[in-house]
Amino acid sequence: MSLPIGASRIVSRALVRQGFGRSGACPSISSGGSTSTSTSRTAALRRPLTTAKPQQPPPPPPSATATNSIKDAKTRAGTGNMEGLDGSSNGGVAMSMIPRGPVSWASLGLVAVAAASAVAYYQIERERRLENAMGKIVSTGKPAIGGEWSLIDLDGNLVTNRTFEGKWTLLYFGFARCPDICPSEMVKVGKVMDTLAEQHPELAKNLQPIFVSVDPARDSLKALKGYGEDFHPSYVFLTGSPEQVQKMAKKYRVYVSKADETEDGDYLVDHSIVIYFHDDQGDLADCFTQSMRPSDVVEKIVERMTFVPTY
Repeated sequence: MSLPIGASRIVSRALVRQGFGRSGACPSISSGGSTSTSTSRTAALRRPLTTAKPQQPPPPPPSATATNSIKDAKTRAGTGNMEGLDGSSNGGVAMSMIPRGPVSWASLGLVAVAAASAVAYYQIERERRLENAMGKIVSTGKPAIGGEWSLIDLDGNLVTNRTFEGKWTLLYFGFARCPDICPSEMVKVGKVMDTLAEQHPELAKNLQPIFVSVDPARDSLKALKGYGEDFHPSYVFLTGSPEQVQKMAKKYRVYVSKADETEDGDYLVDHSIVIYFHDDQGDLADCFTQSMRPSDVVEKIVERMTFVPTY
């Protein structure tokens, strides 16, 4: 079968591009238009012009274990929550990877309670040590508090420090128009007397409460009589001239200061709040502060009045 001349030229050019025409191995075309090729050259002609690389199979999808590991790794570096994107976690239980800090609301609350307890304990311990120190001073020596004094009672009789020799006394300085502190301390002394009368009647008979007015300008005998009706019947109320009261207050180191007067002439008197406890010789045995309860005062009184010294 003969090829047309145009087709023969196209085949010849293709063979030249593949390198066969240059080496003289290109098949010759006969005058009759037929081709003669060897077996090897025919195989070369049949080869494709370009060689395609074999296609690699796609990588397998990551397993569930690998996915969880990656997710947990991101969690540890990020939010600290091991929950997955869908809100679920391993086993259905949410877990936190961030460790809790050393400070929490509960620990702060415990610290606050401990601090308040420490402050309260300090105040109580301070008062206890002060009272013990005062007791040691009294037992080892005579303090420079008290001394000779003279006043008058509600009947106008002269009363001195020697009047109560042979009895223990509870001495308190105040004034009849005191709105709150003086009545409170007076009531406390009354409770002490009632408790002693029930539990230690012999000691109660030998104990005398005394009230000394630091406002003699207004606390007349009549005013003190009306004031005394509201308190324990065993009280002895004393007053005197301003000089007498000032002299006695100075010996007991009692602070007394008149406050500013109001438009109607009324005023208050600032003064020390201490109950002085004297023995049957008139010497100071102890002092009771405002913070002490009646039971504390009773305990101290019984301890002092029943104390037997050893020589």
